[in-house]
Amino acid sequence: MNLSALDLNLLVALDALLREVSVSRAADRIGLSQPATSHALRRLREVMGDPLLVRAGARMELTPRAEALREPLAAALAQVQSLFAEEGFDPATSRRQFTAMIPDVCTSILLPGLVHRLEAEAPHVRLKLAPFRAPGMMTPDFARALDFIVGYQAHDFPGFHRQRLYVDSDVLAVRNGRAGARRLSTIEGFLAARHVAVVSRGETIDPIDAWLTGLGLKRDVVLTTPTYLQALEAAARTDLVAFVPSRLIAAAGRDMGLRRVEPPLDTGHDEQDLLHPARLNADPASIWIRSLVLEIGRGQA
Repeated sequence: MNLSALDLNLLVALDALLREVSVSRAADRIGLSQPATSHALRRLREVMGDPLLVRAGARMELTPRAEALREPLAAALAQVQSLFAEEGFDPATSRRQFTAMIPDVCTSILLPGLVHRLEAEAPHVRLKLAPFRAPGMMTPDFARALDFIVGYQAHDFPGFHRQRLYVDSDVLAVRNGRAGARRLSTIEGFLAARHVAVVSRGETIDPIDAWLTGLGLKRDVVLTTPTYLQALEAAARTDLVAFVPSRLIAAAGRDMGLRRVEPPLDTGHDEQDLLHPARLNADPASIWIRSLVLEIGRGQA
C-alpha cells in the first residue's frame, strides 16, 4: 500500500467504525456527518480491499479482517497521538476531559475533594464518570476510554498499572437512635439483627457474606442493593444494619443521620487501588490528575 496516497484521517474514521460497528454512531463519535462517514467507509473498502462492515439482518457486523484490525489500529493511533502530545501540561488553561470509573463506595470519599481541587486549579478541565463495571464485564473499547480506575480488584484489570490508594476497615452503619445498637458489637446481637447486603453489578454475593460463610456464620439479609449508598439510605430510614467501609461513614454518615458501630468480628482490610492504562504512564495530564486522586485518597489534601 502506498501511504502517500492514503488520507490518514481515514484511519480515524476506520477506528470509529470498528469501535461502533455503525456508520451513524461512528459519525457522532468523530464529529462528521453521516454522508461523510459513509463516504469514508467506501474509500476504506477500496483501500483495504475488504467490505469491513457487512449487513447481518437488522444490524452490522465486522468482517474477520476488520475484527483483526481493531486492536492494532487503536494502538497505532495512540502512538501517533503521543508523537504530537504537548511536553507539559498546564492545569489552569487545559480543557482536557478525563474519564474515570469509580465505585460508589469511593465517590463520597474522593469526589468532593477532587471537584474542589479541579475548580481551584483547573477550571476548564472536565471529569466524566463512567458506569462501574466489574473486571469480567470490561471490554477493550471501554477500557481505552478510561483515564483511571479506582477499585479493589486491581489485579483483575489487565493492561492497567496500579498504586495503592488507601487501606480501610469495615464497620456497621445504623441510624441514630436505633434501639439495641450497642448489642450489635456482640456476636449474638450481630446475628440477630436484620441486615442489608451490597451485591455490585457483575458479582453474585456481598464479600462480607462470602467471608462469613468461611467462618461458618450467616447473617439475616433481608434487603440486597447494588450500591453502598443505597445500603446507607436503607439503614438511615429503617432498623436495618449495613456493613460498610469506615471512611464511607465518616464522609456521608453525619448528613444521613447514621452512626458507626464496631463489629464483633475483624473483617480485615478494605484496600482500594488507583489504576491507569499503561499507555498513559508518561502523559503529563494523566500524571497530574492521578497525583490529585492519590493526595485526596491518602488524606493529604
